[in-house]
Order: sequence, then C-alpha cells, then structure tokens
Amino acid sequence: MDVEHLVVMGVSGTGKSTVGQTLADRLGRPFLEGDALHPPGNVAKMSAGTPLVDDDRWPWLRAVRAAMDEHAAAGTSTVVACSALRGAYREVLREAQGRVRFVLLDVPVEALRERIVHRAGHWMPPSLLESQLATLEPLRPDEDGVTVPVVGPPDVVVSDALAALTA
Repeated sequence: MDVEHLVVMGVSGTGKSTVGQTLADRLGRPFLEGDALHPPGNVAKMSAGTPLVDDDRWPWLRAVRAAMDEHAAAGTSTVVACSALRGAYREVLREAQGRVRFVLLDVPVEALRERIVHRAGHWMPPSLLESQLATLEPLRPDEDGVTVPVVGPPDVVVSDALAALTA
C-alpha cells in the first residue's frame, strides 16, 4: 500500500480536529493533531491574541511534516489536522514522504464566528479569526486536494470529503 497523508485544513473553527479524527477512525489511520505540535511560544503568542507570522509558522510546519514522515517511514498513512492556510505552507507539508492530499473545510464566515465565540477549551481566541481569514489561500488547481462545504455533522462531512477525494 502506498502511504497517503490527508491534511484536513482551514481556519480556526472549521472543525479540522473533529472531522480529522472522524476521518482517521473511518479509514483506520492514526490522527495527527497539528495544534499539539506548536512550540510553546506559538501557543503563548496566539493565546495572547497575537497572530503568528511566517517565522513562527515555518518550524511548526516542519514539525508537522516530520511527524508525517515518521509515520511514512513505518509505511503508515495518516490524517492530519493543520490549518495550512497558504500555498507556501502547504508546499512544506507536500515535501513529506508519500502522497499528501488536502481537504479544505469550507464554513461560512458567520458560522465560523458563532462557533469560535462558543468554543470552550481552546487557546485560540476569536480575535484571531479575521487574521486567519485574511491569510487563507484557496487550494490551487495544481494542489492535490478538495474543498468540502461543511454541511451537517462530522460523519456527513467525512462522507462528502471521501466522495470528493475519489471523484
């Protein structure tokens, strides 16, 4: 079997972790939570409401890629939750061993704002949503991935993502 990494991506509040974990469970793959790989300085910065800059993101993206490579070396495909907002960030992830495919979760902005305001237990403050939306670059035609509208519960989104990936 060839190794494939599915990177569930998008801005904060799209459901990357929930959809990613559900997708991993359905496919029988390990789930990698990109947020868990942020260095403490990044978490502190975001918790304080300060947007990350590229110099903050590059080491984190390399850590996400390294985790993907570790699984690939063992012949294991993964599902990864990672914002991967810009094409340049996705290029770092695409350097991982194996096939790297992206699943961009598309949630209307007003729904995102509502989700983030009512989310508990996450260090990402609602104030950073606008900077993430400004940073987000849609998938380009040359990128291996799909954009999936988030309509319904995670199981439906996962089914929609799998259908789009196999179309």
